Amino acid sequence: MIEYEIKVKISELRESFENLKELFDVQKVKKEIHKLDKEMMDPTLWDDPQRAQKISKRAQDLKNELLEFNKLESDFEDLEIAVELSDEDQGMTNQVDEILKDIEKKISVFNMKALLSGEYDDANAFLTIHPGAGGTESQDWTSMLFRMYTRWADKNNFKIETIDFQEGDEAGIKNVTIKISGEYVYGKLRYESGVHRLVRISPFDSNARRHTSFASVSVMPELDEDVEIEINMEELKIDTYRSGGAGGQHVNKTDSAVRITHLPTGIVVAVQNERSQHQNKANALKILKSKLYELEQQKNIEERMKIRGEVKDISWGNQIRSYVLYPYTMVKDHRTGYETSNAQAVLDGEIDGFIEEELLFFAKYK
Repeated sequence: MIEYEIKVKISELRESFENLKELFDVQKVKKEIHKLDKEMMDPTLWDDPQRAQKISKRAQDLKNELLEFNKLESDFEDLEIAVELSDEDQGMTNQVDEILKDIEKKISVFNMKALLSGEYDDANAFLTIHPGAGGTESQDWTSMLFRMYTRWADKNNFKIETIDFQEGDEAGIKNVTIKISGEYVYGKLRYESGVHRLVRISPFDSNARRHTSFASVSVMPELDEDVEIEINMEELKIDTYRSGGAGGQHVNKTDSAVRITHLPTGIVVAVQNERSQHQNKANALKILKSKLYELEQQKNIEERMKIRGEVKDISWGNQIRSYVLYPYTMVKDHRTGYETSNAQAVLDGEIDGFIEEELLFFAKYK
């Protein structure tokens, strides 16, 4: 006979699979495959090899996912047969357990794929951190967040490139922008955008008082060159200045760093990692393009939240997470309610739990 715990596990997996069906819309996937196959039949498609390869890869990826999903359905049929046979043959119990583990693993992988199905979820990401008011306190908090995200990237074997870095006057960081490259980086980090709050005993206060600091995180996808985001050059204020930090004598003698201000939105982008002013300007425009795209996506999600009657506090522009180090330790996401008492692990880059809860929470607004 099948043990009670295994019966409960089977019931839980069936429920998970039903939930997965809502995320992985089979009919929608089939329609997209049909559309892509039709495009690939166009003889002029390969006049643009880069676009053709992108369409071909997308079509094949979707076909593979559909095959895997259908296989998952048949796994449940195999499970039913194994359960029936185990009533007569106790040796089949181990077989039931193996099938259960396989189904659980497949559902977990599929859930993540379904949640990372946005247009640019598979893109690299630009991540910017700005300190809030508070001088050294907030600048030190910015450096802690910078460390947290770079630790997370290292744990996932992602590549990190510093685009802009300005040290604080006494400690910490005034501003930092990094590019993180890897599989589904933007999709995983996109909902980290917002205000992050730190509560702790300040190491800069001789009276050891408790301080609250804020820092703002922005995450943008690295867009393809062919993505059309209109930028009016007359609406830009472009400044050049001498690069700081590493780079040798050359960067300190020439105004190679570039700062672009988009006047209609107030968005500011600074780039100083290249020796060439021309290259820094091109990279700054690329990041500005990504920021404008992300701003539009943010507005769309906030509008959907309003339509569904969600409170304003969970929108991206507000405080999204608190990191409390005193008088107790806790990190809590104010949108999803997800929390952990192991604040140090979070600050060491263990943020996957928060990321998964964010993806589940925002899936209903896509």
